[in-house]
Amino acid sequence: MVFGWGKKKKEQIPREILKQKEIELSEVQKITKDLLDLRNAQTLTEIKLLRTHTSPLFNELASIAHALDRDDLKVDDIDKNLRIIVVRGKKQVIDVIKKDATDLPEVSSFDDIINMNNVLNHKLKKIGDVLGRQTRVIHIFAKKYAGKLKEILAEMNSNTNEIQKLIKNSQDSKSDSNEITELLDKIKKLEDDSITKNQRMSETQNLLDSIRDKIKNLENSIEKIKSSKKYDEFLKLNHSLSSFNDKKNQIKNKIDAQFTKISRPLNRYEYASSLDKEQKSLLSQLVKDPYTALTPKNEGSIIIIFENVRKGISSGSISVKDVEKSMSYLGETEKLLGEFIKKINNFVEKRQEIQSKIAAFDNSELSTLQKNLEKAMTQKQDNSSKISSFKKDVDENHANIPKVISEIENKLKRFSNTDYTIIRPN
Repeated sequence: MVFGWGKKKKEQIPREILKQKEIELSEVQKITKDLLDLRNAQTLTEIKLLRTHTSPLFNELASIAHALDRDDLKVDDIDKNLRIIVVRGKKQVIDVIKKDATDLPEVSSFDDIINMNNVLNHKLKKIGDVLGRQTRVIHIFAKKYAGKLKEILAEMNSNTNEIQKLIKNSQDSKSDSNEITELLDKIKKLEDDSITKNQRMSETQNLLDSIRDKIKNLENSIEKIKSSKKYDEFLKLNHSLSSFNDKKNQIKNKIDAQFTKISRPLNRYEYASSLDKEQKSLLSQLVKDPYTALTPKNEGSIIIIFENVRKGISSGSISVKDVEKSMSYLGETEKLLGEFIKKINNFVEKRQEIQSKIAAFDNSELSTLQKNLEKAMTQKQDNSSKISSFKKDVDENHANIPKVISEIENKLKRFSNTDYTIIRPN
């Protein structure tokens, strides 16, 4: 059973009408600091006053304890077993009150307030606990002290609740002040970031303008080279060289078609004869790609191979389906050898002539200009992307600052009971 004490009836506090005021963003920090300093000073003053009102109450408790100590409570007239309980209960109450009914620590700072509050709560708890345990003893056998004890403890509890409320309000004010400072720092960071990004955007734009000029100059230089008579000749030579591939294919197809007619006896001769390394290589070329084998140097050796194939067909060492036809194709191919070799030589000589003329064209300047243009185009794209990224960041910063200012206004309203409108210079 708890030794209860009465609670004061809550007073109906009229709702305060908020004042309205416009301030500059630069004023917020000072207003917050001044308000916090004022709140802290008021809190210290009020808690000092509460301490002043509470300390004498411990003296009153001590006086009651002394009076109770001298009072025999007429225990001799009650049952022996009950007497033991009453005497023990009385002693516990007196001992705890005498021990804890001492003066409270002085307060001159917020740390002192916390310490004093802890001491006060500790004292109240111990006294309240012992009175709660011995509530029957006090209310029945020490009834004349119960009312006063209840009254003192009720006032102490009321003062303690007020102190804790003031401490909480002070801590909330400190927290609000810190949050406002953090939001101001956030605005500063957003503004600084925007300044930095705008500066980098300006620098990057200057660089981009320079790159665009460079691209224009490179394109003009490339166009100048490409519009020259020499470059026109170079393009014609390249076109001619490309057309030579078709001519080569025509010659090669004609040679392949002719050598296909004698491919069987040539293949049989390759496997049936014993040739030295050089002849075997030449024969293998004739079978696989006669175009590469037909050179003035190889003409005599090819004729010898044809003669040997004829002999092999005649002797039967090289078997063919139609001896007469194979002999005819061999003779036909041998007659065309000179024409084929001449065509290949003419083709190779003309192609080499064109390649020499192309090689004589100095393409290094154009190649360098084209590489530099490609590099400049990449730089242009990279720097354009950077500018877009900087602009996006700056726009986000500008959009976020009003939101942060709105947060500050809301916190200031709660912190100061004034509806502030923050004006931010352009």
